Amino acid sequence: MKLKVCGIRENPEMVATVSPDYLGFIFWEPSPRFISKSPKEIPEGIEKVGVFVDAPVSFILERIKPFGLSYLQLHGNESPEFCISLRKELNGLPGKGGKKIALIKVFSVKDDFNFSRLEPYEQVCDYFLFDTKGKLPGGNGYAFDWRLLKNYPSSKPYFLSGGIGLDQVPQLIRFMESPEAVHCHALDVNSRFEIEPGIKDIPGLELFKKLIFENR
Repeated sequence: MKLKVCGIRENPEMVATVSPDYLGFIFWEPSPRFISKSPKEIPEGIEKVGVFVDAPVSFILERIKPFGLSYLQLHGNESPEFCISLRKELNGLPGKGGKKIALIKVFSVKDDFNFSRLEPYEQVCDYFLFDTKGKLPGGNGYAFDWRLLKNYPSSKPYFLSGGIGLDQVPQLIRFMESPEAVHCHALDVNSRFEIEPGIKDIPGLELFKKLIFENR
C-alpha cells in the first residue's frame, strides 16, 4: 500500500523528504490549498497528482507539463463522457518516464454509498478515490465509515481518503488487514497533517509513515 500527501501549497520540497509515493496539488481556486507555482527539486521516485474540480479539459492540459503531472484526480461531478473526452486529449501525451497519464475519479461517501455509480467509470478511469462527503471537495478533516467498502464490487485499485490522521493508526492497521482493503492502492492524507492549510506537518507525516508502513 502506498502513501499520498495531498493539498500541498507552501512546502512541497519538505514533504518530499518524507518520501511519499504521491504528492497531490490542488488546482481549484476556492481551496485554501490552491497552488499556482510549480514546485522544484521533487525526487524522481515521487509521482505528482493534479487535483481538479469540474475544470475544463484545456485548463487541465495546461498544467500537466509545467507541474510534471503523471496522475489527474477528478474531484467534481465529471461525467464518464468527460473522462472519455479527457482521455482522448491525453493520448500521445506521456507522463513521467513515458507512461500514460492516469485518471483518478473521486467519489464522496457519507453514511452510505451506491456502488452502482462506479460502473460507468470502470472503463474510462484507472483508479477510484473514496473521500468523505463534506462542504468542500476534499480537506474536510473527518472520515467516513470504512466498513462500507465491504460492499466494493470492483477490482479496480482505489485510494482511501477523508480525515485520515495519527489518531486513526490502530483502525487503519486493522483496515489494512481486512478483506475490504484488498484493492486499496494508497492512503491519501491531507488536512489532519497541517500546520495551516497548505503547509504540512513534516514530523507528523514522518511518524505516520513509520507507524503505518515501516513497522508492519
